[in-house]
Amino acid sequence: MISQKAKYALKALVALARTESGKPCAIRDIAARERIPQSFLEQILIELRRAGLVESRRGKDGGYLLAAAPSEIGLGRVLRIVDGPLAPLPCLSRTAYRRCADCPDEAACTVRAVFLEVYETTIAVMDRTTLADALGSAAGETPWSSAVDTSSR
Repeated sequence: MISQKAKYALKALVALARTESGKPCAIRDIAARERIPQSFLEQILIELRRAGLVESRRGKDGGYLLAAAPSEIGLGRVLRIVDGPLAPLPCLSRTAYRRCADCPDEAACTVRAVFLEVYETTIAVMDRTTLADALGSAAGETPWSSAVDTSSR
């Protein structure tokens, strides 16, 4: 499950992706439109700015805007920035690998084996899905449906 902070970050980025290219959007406008507490949104946007996903402009017509095209901002990257590693087990993490203290043999670990496929499939979808895809999904398109074969489920 993603955190509320990650959900707000994604909502804010989608809101910025919907604004006219090159035109900053004020925090108060995003907060009101997306129903995000403004002080929490400020913290989130500062974090996203430090990570290079958004830019800020000062002044009367200032605000935030995307630092790249929506098609270049992957949801997996956003979630890692906001929530940290996505792996369900530390021994599966690509960015924060840590051997499990109670596991003498990773290769023979049944828990790791079960979650490996789930994790790899989830990561593939998240890393392939972009803000542009999220905008399309809001319009009824589902870009990730072809990523997982659900016919046998």
